[in-house]
Amino acid sequence: MQGEFFTRLKSILTHECVEYEDKVLAKLVKRYYPDWRRLINECQRYAATGSISSAILVDVADVNLDTLLSSLKKKEFTNVKNWVVQHMDNDPSMVMRKIYDSIYGVMKPASIPEAVLIIAKYMRDIQIVPDQEVNMLACLTEIMMSCEFK
Repeated sequence: MQGEFFTRLKSILTHECVEYEDKVLAKLVKRYYPDWRRLINECQRYAATGSISSAILVDVADVNLDTLLSSLKKKEFTNVKNWVVQHMDNDPSMVMRKIYDSIYGVMKPASIPEAVLIIAKYMRDIQIVPDQEVNMLACLTEIMMSCEFK
């Protein structure tokens, strides 16, 4: 199904005279599968610049978790929610992986297993949830309420 959608998307972009890179389209299809509507919306947003190139791919390594981790520690729900909204352009799986990698330095050792289970639970649902923002916020809220930070 991804292959068929990839081919159809290329046809649409060619018809609309939007330049694109096959590798970038493939990454976008993989990133947003099975949310075709979001994929089309993202492509439309990127196409406004006239091309869909590797410059549009946000590297999750650039996501700064310092503010998020501080807000989780202080149990500042509004700040956590704002962080999630600001970072929804990133692949949720990659963001959760980066959070997983970061917890070892900021959480008390006894809380790390609980955080791992929470992250795994919400990562499992990424492909089926209707709203990624709500899923990410629920994950972070559960971590905030269940885990102890250093």
